[in-house]
Amino acid sequence: MEQLFLRGCGTALVTPFLEDGSVDYEAYARLVDRQVQSGVDFLVPLATTGETPALSQEEKVEIFKVVIKHAGGLPLVPGVGVNCMADTLANIRLLEPFNPDAFLVVVPYYNKPTQRGQYEYFKAVAQSTKVPIVVYNVPGRTGANMLPDTLIRLAEECDNIIAVKEASGNYDQVSEIVRRAPKGFSVLSGDDDMTLAFMATGAHGVVSVASNIAPKEVSDMIHALMADDMPAARALHHKLFPLFKACFVESNPIPAKAALDLMGEMHDTVRLPLAVASQQTRDLMDKVLKDLWK
Repeated sequence: MEQLFLRGCGTALVTPFLEDGSVDYEAYARLVDRQVQSGVDFLVPLATTGETPALSQEEKVEIFKVVIKHAGGLPLVPGVGVNCMADTLANIRLLEPFNPDAFLVVVPYYNKPTQRGQYEYFKAVAQSTKVPIVVYNVPGRTGANMLPDTLIRLAEECDNIIAVKEASGNYDQVSEIVRRAPKGFSVLSGDDDMTLAFMATGAHGVVSVASNIAPKEVSDMIHALMADDMPAARALHHKLFPLFKACFVESNPIPAKAALDLMGEMHDTVRLPLAVASQQTRDLMDKVLKDLWK
C-alpha cells in the first residue's frame, strides 16, 4: 500500500455547540460540507481547535461519524493525543474501527517531557497501531518543544510516523526539519501566519484554523504556493493576514467561533474552562470579516 503523503490545506475543525453546550451535529455537518466545497485537501477533527479535552468519548465517536459521512473521501486525521499514554492509546482504539487515514498526536502537555521522553512516547504510540502518525509540536500549548533531532530520529526509525504539524513558530527549526527529513515525510505548518514562509522553505502545507472561516481563500493561497505562484500566494497571504492574527487574540478557538457566529454558521458557545469571546474580539472579527470580503 502506498504511504499517505499529506500536503495542501488541512482544516483543524472547530466543534460547534448549541447554546445549552451540547454538540451541534447539524452545524458540524455544514462546516464539513463547506470545507469540501471550498477545496481543502484534508480534515483534522478532534484536535486542539476542536476543544477535544472537553469532549466525551461518545461525542468523539459521533463527531467522527459526521466527518466521515460528509468528508467526500478527503483524508481524515483525527487528534488522539493527550498527556497520559494509556488515554492516548484508548483514543486510538476508539477511532481505529472507523479507518482514519492518520492520527494527530500532540507532544504530551503539562508533563514537560524531555527529548528522550518524547522519543520513547512517540515510538511506543507508533508501535501500538498500523495507522500513520502525525506528530504535533505546539510548545506554546504543551510547555515542551520537540527538537529537530528527536523528530528526525522518529521519522527515520518509525515507518508509520509520516508527518509533523509544526506550530513552534520557529523558522530555523522548521528549516532544519525540512532540510533533514527523510523522503516521503511531510512537514505541515501549524501557524497560519507562518505558512507562506514555511512553504517557501519547503514545507508541504498547513493545518489551518483560519480555513474554518475562509476555506476557499486559505486553500487558494496554499495551492498557489504548491504551484510556485508566489505573486498570487503573497497577495492572498496579505489579504488573509489580519484574519490569521485575529484568530489568536484570545485562546484558540474562541475568536474563530466568534467569527463563525457572526457569519451565521454556528453559535459561539465554548465549553469551560474556555469562555466566549469578549466584545472587543467580536468587534475585531466583525471588521476583519468585512474587510476580507468587501
